[in-house]
Amino acid sequence: MKSLPNEIVLRPRFQHQLNTSKEVVLASFEKIKKPPFLIKRIDDHLFIKFQQDLRTFWTPELHLELHDEDNNSCRINGLFGPSPTLWTFFMFLHFGVATLFIVISIWAYSNWTLDKPIGLQTGMLVLLVGVWGLLYAFGRKGRKKGEPQMKELYSFMSEVINL
Repeated sequence: MKSLPNEIVLRPRFQHQLNTSKEVVLASFEKIKKPPFLIKRIDDHLFIKFQQDLRTFWTPELHLELHDEDNNSCRINGLFGPSPTLWTFFMFLHFGVATLFIVISIWAYSNWTLDKPIGLQTGMLVLLVGVWGLLYAFGRKGRKKGEPQMKELYSFMSEVINL
């Protein structure tokens, strides 16, 4: 059985093997109404979030996926992450910086092979590396700020399935 690591990574994952059927676990989550948690079920997937008034920019969500192993056991795969909107925006920024870096690198190489000055392109590449560093620092800060709520979500899940 794997559990939540001490060091919280960007999108931590865990896995638990349970000696109960998938339907029993899903039913136990469906019948519980415990503030401040909101539970949404879609087929064999559970999404656990905080109520709207407790959410901040960095509030994580927990996605649980249940798999049948046999008649009386199941496996839970868990994934912590930011809200899908925030994650999409964060990835968009990273891909944008990477695309600009590649385009400006090609532009700099073209100018270099034509014996033209490349000072502007070099400066822009350094600036993009700085922007990537800021995005990295921003992500690390967010991960640290979301860690207490991530542990709350994990404790709630453990309480419901009696780990």
